[in-house]
Amino acid sequence: MSETVNIRELNDVIAAKSGFLNLIRSGMSRRIVGQKHLVDSLLVALLANGHVLLEGVPGLAKTLAIKTLATLVSAKYNRIQFTPDLLPADVIGTLIYSIKKETFEVKKGPIFANFVLADEINRAPAKVQSALLEAMQERQVTIGDETFALDRPFLVMATQNPIEQEGTYPLPEAQTDRFLLKVIIGYPTKEEEREIIRQNAAESLDELSALVSKEEVIELQKIVTQVYIDEKIENYIVDIVFATREPEKFGLKDIEDMIEYGASPRASISLAKASKAYAFMQGRGYVVPEDVRAVCHDVMRHRIGLTYEAEANNITTDEIITNILDKVQVP
Repeated sequence: MSETVNIRELNDVIAAKSGFLNLIRSGMSRRIVGQKHLVDSLLVALLANGHVLLEGVPGLAKTLAIKTLATLVSAKYNRIQFTPDLLPADVIGTLIYSIKKETFEVKKGPIFANFVLADEINRAPAKVQSALLEAMQERQVTIGDETFALDRPFLVMATQNPIEQEGTYPLPEAQTDRFLLKVIIGYPTKEEEREIIRQNAAESLDELSALVSKEEVIELQKIVTQVYIDEKIENYIVDIVFATREPEKFGLKDIEDMIEYGASPRASISLAKASKAYAFMQGRGYVVPEDVRAVCHDVMRHRIGLTYEAEANNITTDEIITNILDKVQVP
């Protein structure tokens, strides 16, 4: 009975805080035309205290989206343009010798911000990409002998061009696994594109101002962690992840030869976190199976390795995830 009361109380708290989402969405809509899924994915990542990897061709407002979000949240924003000649020190910072003081001083890099845009991350070699790993996972950076905690909230949004494009490097599996979500961005509709033309033809865009504080975001993140997940939902999440490792046990023998390796335990953690954030966005203090299904593709698509046979047959991880969701029993 107390559990029911707690969920009811949590629902009331979430309802009182729902104005935050409406403010952010209305602010984003003043800059971003369409792209509802992109905006929702950024909010899921922010609420779940995770990171987002966006894939799409240039010009689809990926950069504009996180810059707008940072403005609305009154947070420090930095952009890192990844290029083939970028060095790890260009991301995290380095030690510089001061002749005047006769000692080394720390010069912090652009990673020291609340919102970091790693633009075209797959244009830089693996050494530079991996410089982000500690910051993303541990929320800290080590320069020389010193370790610095990063300010909260901390969200990395990395953009990448499709791998087939010239001059791109595939991200290491260990790094892609650190991203809570991988979101595929598509082209706008004709109506949306006409609206984009009108917005950009205007002499000046409306000035955006901060609508919420960093402290409010941190408070919301704490509320999201309290969202209730029933044991049946936990089992559902585990079954989905295990179906990528042992598909034959779930009646998915036909995709067994398509999967090189299944999702790691970090996939289960991320699916639970993202589901909680999505439930919060729906105004609920508890997770239902529809929340898990809504975020499943974005959470899982970068955590499944495809065999050569799958790639030869143009099978995508999205198709595999859809098959799994169709087969795994819903609680």
